[in-house]
Amino acid sequence: MTKKERAREDRSAAIAVTAFPVFILVGTALAWIFPASFVPLGDYITQFLMIIMFGMGLTLTIPDFKEIAKRPLPILIGVFAQFVIMPLCAVLVAKILGLNPMLAVGLLMLGSVPGGTSSNVITYLARGDVALSVAMTSVSTLVSPIMTPMLMLLLAGAETEVYGAGMAMTLVQTVLVPVVGGLVLRYLLDRWIGYIAPVLPWISILGIGGVVFPTVANNVDLLVQMGLIVFAAVLLHNVLGYALGYFTGKVLKTPESYNRTMAVEIGTQSAGLASGMSAKFFSPEAALPGACAAVLHNITGAMFSAIARRLPTEEQKALESETSANPAETALVKA
Repeated sequence: MTKKERAREDRSAAIAVTAFPVFILVGTALAWIFPASFVPLGDYITQFLMIIMFGMGLTLTIPDFKEIAKRPLPILIGVFAQFVIMPLCAVLVAKILGLNPMLAVGLLMLGSVPGGTSSNVITYLARGDVALSVAMTSVSTLVSPIMTPMLMLLLAGAETEVYGAGMAMTLVQTVLVPVVGGLVLRYLLDRWIGYIAPVLPWISILGIGGVVFPTVANNVDLLVQMGLIVFAAVLLHNVLGYALGYFTGKVLKTPESYNRTMAVEIGTQSAGLASGMSAKFFSPEAALPGACAAVLHNITGAMFSAIARRLPTEEQKALESETSANPAETALVKA
């Protein structure tokens, strides 16, 4: 892919991240008002999940995986932290807020799935390390058929029956196969895929809508009763992920760009996958945290990136000191 094509893809992804919450909010409102029109979409949640993950696979390239070989330690630390911090935070938040078993298991599912596809763009907007972000998302996604069922069995099995083998097979079908398929297709047809790359984030957005809207349509009454507590639980879980992810990097004394990447990768989960898996293996009620997170994670991500962009990284400070003798160059660095 050329630099021009990559820049076009990045611009499209940035616009998509901004438009995504609006699309989900409008679709959610319509599903709330006209639920009968959206309920039938629930029969195709697995297909929508496959579309989301296939779109993600098409955005990956071989250089993304070379990054794993070049920097295995920070990537493994980040992925390990994600699969420790977010599930444990989900259990903690559920206990603090006194969530019922189905909402608690839905929040745990949200904490146990891999990083969200929007995390790479949020990292870019926050001036984080994009290559590290893509590598972490790729690794967490590829290991999710093992990690997600294992975490659900360990942390939810005592109170809620978990079908671990079925969950693993579903994740292989809906995550691993589409992602690998998209990656292979990108490798074989890289030049051609580059032309349609700006469209790929929008395909994933439509797929997430296909998961979230029937979830809302099937739970109108429950949302009236529990909407506020679900919102509070997802927000607290998300903020804890950002804070603990950032301070994990601080404790390990990694560069500021790494710390921002850790915060975004750990705090931003694959909400569409969480909602779809919860609906499939537990109940429509359990899918509510994932549906809520589909909107909320992008809003908090936009807020984080807006704040982070105002604070220079070490690399920016060093560059500013080098160009301080030339006011014109300094102005360009700060732009």
